[in-house]
Amino acid sequence: MDNNCIYCGNKIKGRIDKRFCDNQCRNAWHNSNPNRSESFIKGINKILRKNRSVLRFASPEGKTTVRKDFLLDLGFDFNYFTNTYKTKNKNIYHFCYDYGYLKLEDEKVLIVKWQKYM
Repeated sequence: MDNNCIYCGNKIKGRIDKRFCDNQCRNAWHNSNPNRSESFIKGINKILRKNRSVLRFASPEGKTTVRKDFLLDLGFDFNYFTNTYKTKNKNIYHFCYDYGYLKLEDEKVLIVKWQKYM
């Protein structure tokens, strides 16, 4: 049974289950067909970077209280964060890399920058 390379179409010599005629075609095919899971990861990373950027913009000094709507207007997505930090008082901060937030009463949010003691 003759097999053809799925990248260049040339005949393949060797094993019957081979899909590519050589390493060049194998690499070229994989580089031209990005993995679906890789696209998913890139999409999430884009959201996380956007969230961090919004937090950094809203709190250039590293500690600020803002209204939740202000962050939403800047494109912040509260569903995405990289990690959480629980204080002794049981407050839970949600972090996007090195910037985090704590939801307060009256639709306000306290934004903080990660500190070594956290």
